[in-house]
Amino acid sequence: MRVLVIGAGLGGLSAAAHLVGDGHEVTVLERGSSPGGRAGIIEQDGFRLDTGPTVLTMPNLLADTFRAVDREMADYVTIDTVDPMYRAVFDDGSVLHVRHGRAAMTEEIREFANAREAGAFNEFCEWLTELYELEMPRFIEANYDSAFDLLKPWRAMLDLVRHGAFGALDSKVATFFEDERLRRVFSFQSMYAGLAPREALALYSVITYMDTVAGVFAPRGGMHAVATGLARAVTEAGAAIRYDTDVLRILRNGEGAVSGVDLGGDDRLPADAVVCNADLPVAYRTLLGGVEAPRVARRGRYSPSCLLWVAGVRGAPPVSAAVHNFHFGEDFDEAFKAVIKRGVRMPDPSTLVSIASIGDPTRAPEGCSTLYALEPMPNLDGKLDWSRNGARYVDDLKHRVGQLGYPVDDVVVERTFDPLDWESMGMERGTPFSLSHTFRQTGPFRPGNIDKRVPGLVFTGSSTLPGVGVPMVLISGKLAARRVDHYARTTSLLRL
Repeated sequence: MRVLVIGAGLGGLSAAAHLVGDGHEVTVLERGSSPGGRAGIIEQDGFRLDTGPTVLTMPNLLADTFRAVDREMADYVTIDTVDPMYRAVFDDGSVLHVRHGRAAMTEEIREFANAREAGAFNEFCEWLTELYELEMPRFIEANYDSAFDLLKPWRAMLDLVRHGAFGALDSKVATFFEDERLRRVFSFQSMYAGLAPREALALYSVITYMDTVAGVFAPRGGMHAVATGLARAVTEAGAAIRYDTDVLRILRNGEGAVSGVDLGGDDRLPADAVVCNADLPVAYRTLLGGVEAPRVARRGRYSPSCLLWVAGVRGAPPVSAAVHNFHFGEDFDEAFKAVIKRGVRMPDPSTLVSIASIGDPTRAPEGCSTLYALEPMPNLDGKLDWSRNGARYVDDLKHRVGQLGYPVDDVVVERTFDPLDWESMGMERGTPFSLSHTFRQTGPFRPGNIDKRVPGLVFTGSSTLPGVGVPMVLISGKLAARRVDHYARTTSLLRL
């Protein structure tokens, strides 16, 4: 089957790998000059600065993607272990290093808090592991055609209920830890899903499993190196990638099924199926004239956005700094309410500062450092006026990073990204985190990766199944390939 993949982001490349491995004829169309999508890179003056995700978890899923085209990941990208995985700095001045490996982390908690909390951590890890093993094969790596599909693995669903997966995340974490600081460390991951810990279901702690238990890793050269490695692997396996190629429209035949894409002018490419890695609601609006996006994509709740400042600076980071440093604000609950409920800035912002050059000296010249500073912000449904006040918000973030002890006085290269920038890059509501993962926007309730009105069209990426995050996006490509395989089989039977 001739398959066109729109977008060489990680979801599109994952889909391409699985499709080529299944024997399809694949061409990837990328509007940029290099692969990666949101996993972008700035290369200037000897610096390599990430402009998208910086944390890699579940590298086994990435390895599986390479194996889909009979390639070994180690031949295309080097993955380093990050330890400590995070340095958590609290408003009272205390510091916790989230260590790689359960034994090391147990001892860290024993010294940070007490023996009781160290024992609770082991119990917590056991619970996380059981939850992950229930969710991953049955509910995450699964295509859905209706809500009833949730009930098919009914024994697993009952086990999730018994494990407290449908209670509030913060309440469940509190059953393990008495120390409020530890509760924060093991529940803040809900922010990646666009939810506060008190409103997120405990089943979303699978995200916590992915870093706390499975570990945090870093691709040598940045997340963009993963994309370039995957792109090289799929082209060696037989796929074609066309860069600087903007798709204007997805073409359909008289019965509504996809028939190719329009590249402008007289340039049209035929296809039997199209996999779309563009942000789903934006794709419906710009590529599928006359086909309205699913209601949840149009009227659903979108995750908060962020303000991101990336910089290459002269000077060394503080000796206490880790690769990833999470500085918690004073009132964690109020911070979430401000951003998610009221659509305003956090009164005392929590801030992520990542310094990739600590673990990867190829990222910056000698004597220099990379900085990646992120503050959660409301998306464009919020109340902030970015056109008028954006520069002040950026200055506030830079000043805060300097106050935290990082070198900000001699900036060589820098770039900022705010919700208006994310929107201009094709991200709905100006958020790179897509629809939030409320229960009604997860699994069969999330925008599906197929649309019965447009046979042969399949979506991949964070705006469809299974959701947000690098592991989920890689899985989404695998699920998209399964959909194309099924479509190929059914259309063949119909022709017979």
